[in-house]
Amino acid sequence: MRTVGVDLSAEPAGTAVATLEWADGAAVVTEVAERADDTAVIEAVERADKAGIDCPFGWPLPFVEFVSGHRDGHVSGHPSLEGRDWRRELANRTTDEVVRESTGLIPLSVAADRIGHAAFRCAWLLSQLAGRGVDVHRAGTGRVVEVYPAASLKVWGLSHRGYKGVAHRQARGDLVTQLCAAAPWLDLGAHDAACRASDHVLDAVAAALSARAAAIGKASVPGLGHEAAAAVEGWIAVPTGGLAGLVTTPAGDQAGSTGVRRTSRRT
Repeated sequence: MRTVGVDLSAEPAGTAVATLEWADGAAVVTEVAERADDTAVIEAVERADKAGIDCPFGWPLPFVEFVSGHRDGHVSGHPSLEGRDWRRELANRTTDEVVRESTGLIPLSVAADRIGHAAFRCAWLLSQLAGRGVDVHRAGTGRVVEVYPAASLKVWGLSHRGYKGVAHRQARGDLVTQLCAAAPWLDLGAHDAACRASDHVLDAVAAALSARAAAIGKASVPGLGHEAAAAVEGWIAVPTGGLAGLVTTPAGDQAGSTGVRRTSRRT
């Protein structure tokens, strides 16, 4: 099996792509692309069995309805919520609230934070992939899935804060050491130094590991009543077990096959 992780930014300068090959109870980082442009992202996802992208796949339904109402000139107050609660409903997706409740982490708001710029790019990339026949269902049932490296790292018992940026290179190096100790089956190979030097590369590797969790059924999926929202807003796949479970393949899992469907072109 091949998984790909994408730490997506609005611009190539902040975007990294990592490719992992899984076989015989081990995973090897075979390729890393820094400053990845749209072509690099698209081609990597096309070659993957499952790809995890660290970026919101959609916007909150109440936000979309609010903006549409504003366009048409009939915005009105919320019938039951006021002030902060109303704005929070506009700003946060269903999956954001689920992640907050399950991990204590608060994903950035795609409707009210600068991550919206990356989401614009993500929406365009998903549409291009769909046009090439890649299943990009936003709930993660196809070849791509939305991931959140900080939540994955926390679930795996690793440091998940304070490792980004030039000023935190030592902390990032310590995190890489933690990861390799917790997952001795993971071979960073020639890309060990890149993971220690760049939080974008490290997050891309974490995204590829998260994609593996989703591919083998060891990550969260939309619960009852959340399916409709997830199909439009996106769904963050958070690992449901430890790192060791990523190399414990369930019955029927074969290298090169995820068992996911690849026909729908929903973006």
